[in-house]
Amino acid sequence: SPHEALPISSKEDFKKKVEVDAFRETQEDGTERAGTSPLEKNCEDGIYVDILSGEPLYSSKDKFDSGTGWPSFVKPITPDALTEHEDRKLFSVRTETRSAIADNHIGHVFTDGPSDRGGLRYCMNGVALKFVPKAEMEATGYADFIQYI
Repeated sequence: SPHEALPISSKEDFKKKVEVDAFRETQEDGTERAGTSPLEKNCEDGIYVDILSGEPLYSSKDKFDSGTGWPSFVKPITPDALTEHEDRKLFSVRTETRSAIADNHIGHVFTDGPSDRGGLRYCMNGVALKFVPKAEMEATGYADFIQYI
């Protein structure tokens, strides 16, 4: 199944298999620079999955332009797709989001999203995500998630 944690024997082996930014953002809780992700402006129909494990995290239906420079969504693709954790690393308390299965750092959730769509803004690191276009979902094992687009 494409929706499982990757069998990586060590952090060093894993680090060799992914881009430096993807490793820093997902494994070391980093944040990419605003405006650097090509996924920020992506408007195609499809889903966004964890770059490492492939687990579905967001639907294009729930994506919006937040003006922040990061891909933003009003909610995860399913209620159990993410876990949330208190983050006190900066000068304020934030809510970190991690992929539920692989436990990779994906981004943060804020309460300044569109009020007519629930009021939340899931602000994501684009390098932590992989976009799967709707046309490729069935062939790549995501047919069950077409209903969320």
